[in-house]
Amino acid sequence: MSSIVNIKGLSKVYSGGHQALSTVDLDINEGEILALLGPNGAGKTTLISIICGIVSASSGTVTVAEHDIINDYRITRNMIGLVPQELTLGAFDTVWNTVNFSRGLFGKKANPAYLEQLLKELSLWDKKDNELRQLSGGMKRRVLIAKALSHEPRILFLDEPTAGVDVELRQDMWKMVRRLNESGVTIILTTHYIEEAEEIADRVGIINQGELLLVDDKQCLMQKLGKKQLLIELKQSIDKIPAGLEAFNLESSADGNQLTYTYDPDVERTGITALLKSLNEVGIVLKDLQTSQSSLEEIFVRLVNTR
Repeated sequence: MSSIVNIKGLSKVYSGGHQALSTVDLDINEGEILALLGPNGAGKTTLISIICGIVSASSGTVTVAEHDIINDYRITRNMIGLVPQELTLGAFDTVWNTVNFSRGLFGKKANPAYLEQLLKELSLWDKKDNELRQLSGGMKRRVLIAKALSHEPRILFLDEPTAGVDVELRQDMWKMVRRLNESGVTIILTTHYIEEAEEIADRVGIINQGELLLVDDKQCLMQKLGKKQLLIELKQSIDKIPAGLEAFNLESSADGNQLTYTYDPDVERTGITALLKSLNEVGIVLKDLQTSQSSLEEIFVRLVNTR
């Protein structure tokens, strides 16, 4: 798969001395959905803002479809749509005029049929003649999405797009993201809703304190860094883990009714067979067995907290 955005050695230090980004290298593949995860202040918005031409980098380069974002800024900005985190809209213009004007800013010919379809997909068509000040926060968020898509970009950046919005809009948005992606649009999103990234993204990048800790295929990431656990429910509770089971590093629940065994599912010998045999030898009777896999959220928290 060829890359459409190439970031090399990107750093940003603000005038007050705060380093928002530190030597970030990242290739974004054409046609993928990439989720960028990180706590507040990690550098996610700064990274997006540099690519979109809103913030200047202190060092490093960014190219979009092999066009430099500084030397060829007219070309690169025309290829990019951005849904910002903040609600940056006027008050007295109508929904239709706002979206139509945004399309014109990029030099696109008028296309009422496309804009009508876009507004209908975002449940905005019946609000097209409303002034923006008359809209709810969720509806204003929909208008921002419509503006970002008005010029039919090849790349769409969504900066915390579902923060503070209702469930209906969140569901509508992810449906639209999937449709856009199926049509060939590359999607980059930042989100605090890790379960959404786990559901929709092809790859996941984790940023903390201005550093890109890793970028990997979602499934590979969960296989490499995710733990698998065997949850052993006991027929009778125990006060402490019996001698002879130390090698398995078992954890006991507070009530002594459950033991937890953590293992690597990808190795040839997981140790489960030996554990079950040892449990039987020390006289522990099992009531039930279950397995669980680490979620993307658990991996994210573990990575961020160890840096």
